[in-house]
Amino acid sequence: MSDSNTTDFTNPSTFILLGIPGLEAAHVWISIPFCTMYTIAILGNFTILFIVKRDLHEPMYLFVSMLATADLLLSTTTVPKMLAVFWFRAGEISFAACLTQMFFIHASFIAESAILLAMAFDRYVAICDPLRYTAVLTKSVIGKMGLAVVTRSFCIIFPLIILMKQLKFCRTNLLPHAYCDYMVIARLACDDITVNVWYGVAVAILVICLDIVLIAVSYGLILRAVFRLPSKEARLKALRTCGSHVCVILMFYVPSVFSSLAHQFGHIIPGYIVNLLANLYVLIPPMLNPIVYGVTTKEILNRVINVFYRCCSRSSLLS
Repeated sequence: MSDSNTTDFTNPSTFILLGIPGLEAAHVWISIPFCTMYTIAILGNFTILFIVKRDLHEPMYLFVSMLATADLLLSTTTVPKMLAVFWFRAGEISFAACLTQMFFIHASFIAESAILLAMAFDRYVAICDPLRYTAVLTKSVIGKMGLAVVTRSFCIIFPLIILMKQLKFCRTNLLPHAYCDYMVIARLACDDITVNVWYGVAVAILVICLDIVLIAVSYGLILRAVFRLPSKEARLKALRTCGSHVCVILMFYVPSVFSSLAHQFGHIIPGYIVNLLANLYVLIPPMLNPIVYGVTTKEILNRVINVFYRCCSRSSLLS
């Protein structure tokens, strides 16, 4: 590594991603489950998109396809570079590429949070007002909701890029991380980062926490409506329908909360654990979301089975 990578500088042209400091000797071994999870995420989410595009056009499945798209963007933005660091120690990344990666990571997270809120609203209408479901959630409305998700993500995250470009860096360009995280980069600056910190806090409180509260309210109203249903079978069916959504919500928010807490108490928790949690946060939801929907949603499961059955039949005929 050249001296330019560790000497003081003001306008960095490149950063060096270090992966998981403290576990360098285990990088190759760590990359095996990471690569496996990424492969499952790619295959699973592309399968969901293929099936929804071909067969399932109801509002719920359109939201599932939006979630799959956000998962693909989140994992593909981070994991290939992460694996390059683990396998080849190819940690060099330009400042522009680092900011681009940072933008898509955080924009994907904000978008996914909004999509989960939209899915909670979808379940609320489907269970609490089923007669108006198709009238309320038309394709036009869903398209506008999708556009609102993208617009909101851009408007919230783009100021982070502007704030980051204003900073002067004079310490080092070595990033003790496997991808470009906002606060990890900001802490390398020699300027005051109070504005950066408070903007991040504001986003967490006013955006993420608000989404969580609205999702909780939606499911509270859903549960109240479910337990008022006269038939036990109808109650169980409604709860099964919402079960997959609740699992996905927990898988999305719980790792991110643990990752945020680990960053806050980084002086207590070993740095490699903080790094591992941050890496799993971009891997676990994209991997598990298609599995949850594939296993718990009968329509998706049946079509996945049909697709594989047809593929196997064609391969046997060709052989």
